[in-house]
Amino acid sequence: MRSKLLATWLLCLVALLAQAQVLKPASWSYDVSKKQVAVGEEVDLIFNAKIDKDWYLYSSDFDPDLGPMVTEFSFQKHPSYELVGDVQPVNPKKKYDDIWEGEYTYFTGTAQFRQKIRVLQPDLQVKGGYEYQVCTDVTGQCIPFDDTFAFTSQQIAVTAAATPAAKPADKAPAKTKSAAPQQPVRDTVAAFQDMTAEDTSGTEALSSAFAQQPGTTEGAATETFSATVPASEPMTGQDSLWAFMLVAFGSGLVALLTPCVFPMVPMTVSFFTGSSGSKGQAVLKALVYGLSIIAIYTLIGTVVAKLFGADGANFISTHWLPNLLFFAIFLLFAMSFFGMFEITLPSSWLTKVDAQADKGGWAGVFFMAFTLALVSFSCTGPIVGSILVASAGGETIRPVAGMFGFSLAFALPFTLFAVFPSWLSSLPRSGGWLNSVKVVLGFIELALALKFLSVADQVYHWGILDREVYIALWIVIFTLMGFYLLGKLKFSHDSDLPYISVPRLFLAIATFGFVLYLIPGMFGAPLKALAGYLPPQSTHDFDLNSIIRQNAGGGGATAGADQLCGEPKYGDIFELPHGLQGYFDLEQAKACAAQQGKPIFIDFTGHGCVNCREMEANVWSDPAVLQRLRENYVIVALYVDDKTELPEAEWYTSAYDSKEKKTIGKQNADYQITKFNVNAQPYYVLMDAQENVLVKPIAYDLDVENFVNFLDAGVASYKARHDATALAE
Repeated sequence: MRSKLLATWLLCLVALLAQAQVLKPASWSYDVSKKQVAVGEEVDLIFNAKIDKDWYLYSSDFDPDLGPMVTEFSFQKHPSYELVGDVQPVNPKKKYDDIWEGEYTYFTGTAQFRQKIRVLQPDLQVKGGYEYQVCTDVTGQCIPFDDTFAFTSQQIAVTAAATPAAKPADKAPAKTKSAAPQQPVRDTVAAFQDMTAEDTSGTEALSSAFAQQPGTTEGAATETFSATVPASEPMTGQDSLWAFMLVAFGSGLVALLTPCVFPMVPMTVSFFTGSSGSKGQAVLKALVYGLSIIAIYTLIGTVVAKLFGADGANFISTHWLPNLLFFAIFLLFAMSFFGMFEITLPSSWLTKVDAQADKGGWAGVFFMAFTLALVSFSCTGPIVGSILVASAGGETIRPVAGMFGFSLAFALPFTLFAVFPSWLSSLPRSGGWLNSVKVVLGFIELALALKFLSVADQVYHWGILDREVYIALWIVIFTLMGFYLLGKLKFSHDSDLPYISVPRLFLAIATFGFVLYLIPGMFGAPLKALAGYLPPQSTHDFDLNSIIRQNAGGGGATAGADQLCGEPKYGDIFELPHGLQGYFDLEQAKACAAQQGKPIFIDFTGHGCVNCREMEANVWSDPAVLQRLRENYVIVALYVDDKTELPEAEWYTSAYDSKEKKTIGKQNADYQITKFNVNAQPYYVLMDAQENVLVKPIAYDLDVENFVNFLDAGVASYKARHDATALAE
């Protein structure tokens, strides 16, 4: 018991020490892809970050309106270079967050960003700055940072051009502001070379390739960049690869139940058992047959991997052209499964392969497997195509792994039934149910097609497939699928359905259950299980969840409005949660606190601070906390990452880092550091109008009772100080 108490005390001590110091969990270094270039050539500027253990750094390629602070780079204009495309992050991870109700990208261990430039003059000078945010789930802290960089001809030796360099355009480099839509990416895939970064924590070297963004637009001397293309794949890494293989394996089992394949199982197995001299030889040939099927489909995956691979991953997953193409392909697959037409291969191919199979021998067994792949193509083609499309935007290994999983399931029955031919008698008879399998697959293909249209829609911000429209279409599709399973909807190739089988009934129940799960999503429910497939929550027009949260806390926005001493400065750009009223400027809050005789509650927060939102959602929302904040304190929220530029008369140079502070966020962050020697958020301070701290400030802590005690202690300290002052006078 004593050891547990000691361990708890040490943990608390470490947390307190971490909160009471200026932290810098990420350090940056700069490199270039080529040390020597000629005028007119292109070179990659490489930004490497080393991130401390248990911390993570937000990337730049997610929706900046989601909430977290995206990493942004700015480049000063100079006639010696021009930007080619935007800054690109290298292999960030992806995660869905319940607080932001959306998916963001981030780095752990190491991070790398790349910017391609074209050198226009020998005296190369590339200067600029970057802003980023790091967070940790251990102590619940988030910290925004900014810094500057410079690349000169000392890092990159520039030689004269063999031909005259292109004259720089009379306009600023292309930019994508964090609050604005991203421009379309270029219609080519450029593979970056030598993309490695040192990783002292033992992580693997990073490598990837990216599609570049075209064009330049007019802008100011300093341009801000941040990619905002949404990711199309909800998982990355080894776990997702195994999950993808499992899905592919399941697809192979489903393909066996199509009318092109299922009848061939007993026919093929009978051929092996009847034509072979012994059972052992029959089993051996069946094994070769199964392995041949696996080899054929895996070879297809390998070809796709070579054609696309990692170099095309970003292009395929984010560019509008392949996504619209895949959308059209999936629509064709769905129409084929519905019976509108059949997708078939040229008959000459089948004839030639079949002739090779008739020759017999081990080569004949292989060509029999090839014949099966060709004959069943009208049913398996859409399934195989779907797997390849889903894998083409991922790692190089995904198409190979996907085809291996599919073919393993596809080949397994032929081998097993050859080994145990008596099992054939347990197979259900062919019939109309096989076509029903195809139609159900058609509904699923139709639903999945919307994912690709959604990516293109988000890249171009057409607004034709916002989240509620997407969910509405899924509700319609799966409702129709449920009615089809119940026999209320019939296609031309369907047989009469005199009764509903039990498996079909259960499948219909599951389908309608899924529809009921989707319905709350129309009103803003996060539908976390589908987060990787739905458009971002920010595209939802009627978010009932958000409306309720904004008006929660009893009394709404008007409660406590009479407690304010005047109109809050910056009230048009900031707001407090749960209908609380307060200020966003410390001087205004101090004046009101002196007027009302109340202590001040300072909330050092940030737009991109996920743990700040978590504290607001789970702690501030408690009635006991809300009551104390409304009645006992003058609240002031100081955003440390806000980029609103102040009038020049309010700029000042910090005594801490000798940098000029021009924005609301930088001035608030500077105050937090210089006054409290802390740079992490959330951070809560209780003080009086003379800036005397009443009790020890606290940071991230989801224990409501602790927060209530903190607020009560602040009030008690304020009264004691006030009484002591009155007595002295």
